[in-house]
Amino acid sequence: MTVDHIAHNEAEIQAQISAHHKSRSSLISHEKALRHDHAFSGSLSHIARRACQIVKDIRTWEAENIWVKEANKSQSCTSNSDDEKKVEVFPGMVFTLAKQRMERTMLWKIVKRMPKGALLHAHMEAMVDVDWLLGLALETPGICILSNTGPILTQKDLPTADIRFTYLPPNDSIHQPSSKHNIYHPDYVPGTPIPITKAASTFPFQFLPPHGSFPLPAVSCSKTSAFLAWLQSRTTITPHESLLHHQGVNNIWAKFQSIFPILHGIIYYEPVLRKFVTHLMDSLYKDGVCWVETRLAFHMTLQEADTGAPLTHTDVIRIYGEEVAAYKSANPGFWGSRIIWTGLRALSPEIVKDNMQGCITAKLAHPEVIAGYDLVGQEDSGRSLLSHLPELYWFKNECQRLGVDIPFFFHAGETLGDGTPADENLYDAILLGTKRIGHGFSLYKHPYLLELVKEKNICVEVCPISNEILRLTASVLQHPLPALLAQGVPVAVSNDDPGILGQKTTGSATHDMWQVVQAFDNVGLGGLGDLCRTSIEMAYWVGGEKEKEKRVAEWMGMWEEFCEWVVAEYGEK
Repeated sequence: MTVDHIAHNEAEIQAQISAHHKSRSSLISHEKALRHDHAFSGSLSHIARRACQIVKDIRTWEAENIWVKEANKSQSCTSNSDDEKKVEVFPGMVFTLAKQRMERTMLWKIVKRMPKGALLHAHMEAMVDVDWLLGLALETPGICILSNTGPILTQKDLPTADIRFTYLPPNDSIHQPSSKHNIYHPDYVPGTPIPITKAASTFPFQFLPPHGSFPLPAVSCSKTSAFLAWLQSRTTITPHESLLHHQGVNNIWAKFQSIFPILHGIIYYEPVLRKFVTHLMDSLYKDGVCWVETRLAFHMTLQEADTGAPLTHTDVIRIYGEEVAAYKSANPGFWGSRIIWTGLRALSPEIVKDNMQGCITAKLAHPEVIAGYDLVGQEDSGRSLLSHLPELYWFKNECQRLGVDIPFFFHAGETLGDGTPADENLYDAILLGTKRIGHGFSLYKHPYLLELVKEKNICVEVCPISNEILRLTASVLQHPLPALLAQGVPVAVSNDDPGILGQKTTGSATHDMWQVVQAFDNVGLGGLGDLCRTSIEMAYWVGGEKEKEKRVAEWMGMWEEFCEWVVAEYGEK
């Protein structure tokens, strides 16, 4: 082979490589143009582009140092388990083991400061900081605890006792010092309320929180401290429990669903409910959320202040609206909140229909508070939307007859199944005209449904940490969110159940958004901005399109100010 021939071959190869790079660039550009965040990222201002690059550089540096080099010099996590301590630290690792480390990063400070727009998918009771709630219960005269399964006599009874809370007026005989009733006595009659303060101060067990439990606030009494640790273990998914993925979805859902009846008896005493709504709005607003659409499952019993008399579900709506209006008046930058009324999908048609009637009654009384309707509960074990068609079409027809606007916002596809009734809820949700889809975890398996979702502009409410803790994905790196974004689907990131699933901070949206921007290279700060803007565009505003346009414009102003702050704070670093 001659020198000229070799030179010719090298030139030909270089030309082929050059053509490959050109085709590659064109291919990548064409595919990225299909992304939902493409338009938003392409319209960024100069200062916003600079902020995005700074965040990208910080993310890269932290991935190599905080999550690899520095991290693996000395392992640490929230658990006392030797096996869990040996886990390798890396970007996108299991949320439970990453939480403490993530909250010390620069990227955390940036996402925490970011204006987050609207929170579209969250269950109110599951957003409560359990420690805050239990502390409030101890301070509220009249709050009592009871056990439906009889006395709690041994350590073995602690994880299984069917405990509940209720309110009895302070003048009730149960509160008198002479009362001999105690939940830990062999003669205790099942279902008898005992003052929570008495149950705390006489707690007879040396209860040690399960390894991996959340830290508890300091209290002066060791018995009360042990009592609170026990209640915390009953009302949260502990970090250790969240790691037991080998036990499967049904196992964690059983614990998850057992929590709500315990919390209800405290939350739904009127004075506590009022304080909680204000506390929740304040926590979310400080976290950068300006609008909240929260789901409440209307199978609770609300007790009136002082008397403990039962109030109606319409009263729940009234009280919620009053407290939100008061908070909004005191905080003009907060846009407000509405409720998505929810029923339980596992219940009978008669109960579901009665629940729907209650929703219509409350909507007529307080039209601006209720945004829509949903059915909740584990999809894999509950009734499908298809099985609920008679009630659902009755509800649609009744709303139309009365001139009431209560659209559907269905949970659908929150499953690992493919072709199961839970997976096929996606078909029925779309046919029933759902405005948004809650979770939509299995949606990426349905190419035609993806096209319909885009065509009908149906937003998918994605909750990455919830999907991980409830065992749909082992970590955020395996989540379908980037697939949805890449195919042009409107997506909004939400927190679902932060009070009991691990975020631990009332109403925190930062944890889920941090997970997204840290895990996926293609998202970045610009993609996170698109997710936030989408949340505002897909919220169900009282004032309709005009209100939406106003809030989008306001958020764009906040976004620019935020980007300016990123550049000023981190540009030189």
